Amino acid sequence: MPYGYLGQTPNQQVKNSGVFSVGDAKALTDVGQLGGSLELIQEQTVSDVAGFNLTNIKENVYDVHLLQFNSVHTVSNTSNTNYRLRLSTNGGVGFATNGYQYAVQDGNSAGAFGEVKSTSASEMFLTFTSDTDTNNANANGYCYIYNLGNPNKYSFTTLQSMAQINSSTNYMWFGGNVYPQANIVNALNISTSTGFNFDGHFKLFGVKELWVT
Repeated sequence: MPYGYLGQTPNQQVKNSGVFSVGDAKALTDVGQLGGSLELIQEQTVSDVAGFNLTNIKENVYDVHLLQFNSVHTVSNTSNTNYRLRLSTNGGVGFATNGYQYAVQDGNSAGAFGEVKSTSASEMFLTFTSDTDTNNANANGYCYIYNLGNPNKYSFTTLQSMAQINSSTNYMWFGGNVYPQANIVNALNISTSTGFNFDGHFKLFGVKELWVT
């Protein structure tokens, strides 16, 4: 169907950037090819939890997911901890606890830089907080997740996050993870590597593939 013409339509061979009629816009919106490029799948605010699951993630619809998080911190205010992502192939009945790999660079506002990495991790790295004062130091960031619903590809992530470590120092992380098994992943778990309870706000989106033929 040629889009962007009012009245008689030509024998259009390629898409154009003309004016869309109301009918054009509705037809494209109905098939997910017009509108925002993100669909909110699940939004969750957690308080004083050891971890939580994201299920019904529409892995059969989206090749790419986006996980956003903000105001994440441990409840205890006394501990350093990694926040981790684990994958499930059975709808959240169980989550893989080995076989992950990651490489993440870090840097802080004092000018120090480093890296953390592993080829045999028990989880994917998501972010980190060090609640060593009374400011409830928060982590904020995002993580793109790839190939969850593809049984022939590994599941990958890329991530970036920022956290206040104490009242005078901020840290950033940039890197990625891989789960080197070609499986359909249909649920996600977020928890801390230390088992400490945490608060935070999380959103999971599906990234649309927009095109007009």
